Amino acid sequence: MSMWNPWRGCRKCSDGCLHCYIHKGDAKRNINTNDIVKTKDFFKPAEKLKNGSYKMKSGMVYLCFSTDFLIEEADVWRAECWKMIRERSDCTFLFLTKRIERFMQCIPEDWGEGYDNVVVCCTVENQKNADKKLSVFSSVPAKHKCITAQPLLERIDIERYLDEIELVVVGGESDVNARILDYSWVLDIREQCVRKGVRFEFRQCGTHFVKDGKQYKLQVKDLCRQARAAGIDYKP
Repeated sequence: MSMWNPWRGCRKCSDGCLHCYIHKGDAKRNINTNDIVKTKDFFKPAEKLKNGSYKMKSGMVYLCFSTDFLIEEADVWRAECWKMIRERSDCTFLFLTKRIERFMQCIPEDWGEGYDNVVVCCTVENQKNADKKLSVFSSVPAKHKCITAQPLLERIDIERYLDEIELVVVGGESDVNARILDYSWVLDIREQCVRKGVRFEFRQCGTHFVKDGKQYKLQVKDLCRQARAAGIDYKP
């Protein structure tokens, strides 16, 4: 698994962005997250060793996890990224976006029904944005689609949007100001996925976690472990 952040910085654009980890991390380093800038890793997938092999190994590549691949400020750079993605057919590039409504403006001319090596993941957090974004996502041409509901802020119904979805990931918010995650909301989405035969992963508990009506405060270091311990991941 590799990380590729050709640019950094982002702007809050959704209810799930309130306590964004990118903004929190930048604030600690006195960096203005609203400045979208290219990074030294921009050409990372195409860089080669002296023997001619690629520096970046084959396999899964998490793309733009410190920004949004579809953010407006990157429109002038994205074509070069698509070129490198085409070149590295030995890699699978996965990106999350809160800007799925921009997708058709941002794809290359030869996209067609999608690239075999690109996974598009639409993020939602509440019913309002699920309906707004997933209705758009349903019509997006892509070979591989997934949905991330993290941070999940309320009970949501996404079952009608699960056709052609390969994976749904659910998780809570972390840190002292985190909003509540109710376990019943997680189980509800799981049942929707089971009914539609869609893979489901409970990726992370919330710092403020409600189960069976009782509220718990969990340490950040335990959030992923506790989610795995629940044993509710589903693979059809």
